[in-house]
Amino acid sequence: MADARPFHWEYEEPPVEREAFRVEGGRPLRGEVAVSGAKNAALKLLAAATLTGERCRFTNVPEIADIRVLVETLRDLGVVVDHPAPNTYEVAAGDVDWLFVPLEAAAKMRASFILLGPLLARFGRVIISNPGGDRIGRRPVNLHVDAMRALGARIDYRNGYYFAQAPGRLRGGTVTFPGVTVMGTENAILAATLADGHTTITPAAREPEVDDLIAFLRAMGAEVERTAPEVIEVEGRRRLRGAEHRVMADRIEAGTFAIAAAITGGEVTLHGAPVGALGAFLDVLTRVGVDVRTEGETIVVRGAPTGSGAYRATDIRTDPYPGLATDLQSPTAVLLTQASGTSRIHETIFEDRLEWLDDLRRMGARLEIEDAHHATIHGPARLHGAEVAMSDLRAGASLILGALAADGESLIHGTHQVRRGYENIEDKLLSLGARIERLSDR
Repeated sequence: MADARPFHWEYEEPPVEREAFRVEGGRPLRGEVAVSGAKNAALKLLAAATLTGERCRFTNVPEIADIRVLVETLRDLGVVVDHPAPNTYEVAAGDVDWLFVPLEAAAKMRASFILLGPLLARFGRVIISNPGGDRIGRRPVNLHVDAMRALGARIDYRNGYYFAQAPGRLRGGTVTFPGVTVMGTENAILAATLADGHTTITPAAREPEVDDLIAFLRAMGAEVERTAPEVIEVEGRRRLRGAEHRVMADRIEAGTFAIAAAITGGEVTLHGAPVGALGAFLDVLTRVGVDVRTEGETIVVRGAPTGSGAYRATDIRTDPYPGLATDLQSPTAVLLTQASGTSRIHETIFEDRLEWLDDLRRMGARLEIEDAHHATIHGPARLHGAEVAMSDLRAGASLILGALAADGESLIHGTHQVRRGYENIEDKLLSLGARIERLSDR
């Protein structure tokens, strides 16, 4: 399927796994933060640009490690990716003759699998590795593979790689998922845009990042429409054109900084926040008793004084959008350690996402992990500095939150985890008055 030439992997990430954050807690955060572009939107948008040979331009792209990994993967495929200014990328996929996504890319970032749909639809073939990503539970890609097969693809799995072919052209059809899958929905949409005929996708994920992708595809000339809350219909086109798009703001980053203000008893104003996409999260903050106000794309969070016992315990449950995002569950757990009473967490999306709570317990949190999906938190707890390690992206950010609220100094290993998904998190926290320092991890 692919030319038998040696594969050259150009991306060399610095030895960030040997770095750590030293955080001195107990300081209220105050100031203003501009919310960066959404990681979970930008990655899919860059992949979508391979659906055309014309140039696509993206602004408000977060400068994070996951974006760099995908950019270098695209370049190795033969795609021209320019970076003319900070947060701006231009993609031109005129000649893509090396249709192979290697293990190196997949091991660094699960989202590399989003290239399956667009490359298969446009070029008729691709070899792509079984992906890696965060260790937060099973995230099977068989749903993506089954979606491609529903559109007429032939896919074999050998030695850790999927060998996919679309004889002639993908054909429109009905893609029915057993449950909501965000990236599965996105892969199906991307494949269907160039398929022959009409495609119906159900249940289609309702996440705002999916609708951001749809907006870009429509600008490219694709005929994609959400005809019901969980139904997306696509009429395939022969070709698409280049387009320009501004990446939506990152609702997970916005939520993380909102909690940073709340748990430190500070006051933070978030500019350019996706307020309309944060309904379930803002409802949790209100139930807990956090003073949060919104106006347009601005969120102002005023935290209660540390140790005041002003916050109320509440139960939370993660769900597909418009429910509480699973990526905001771990930051919210830190807030619940400061709430008076017993709070319960029900994680419905991933079965290993609660394991990081053991590290929060080392900081003094009083909690029990009941099983893979349930935990109980008793508060308020006086957190103290500790030495911990980041196990994944969102847990890493949450450990930083815990350290900011804690008495004393914390050492948090594995800074590369947060660098994957938070743009300049260290600088943003410093601008709010946090005491955080990056160290060589010896």
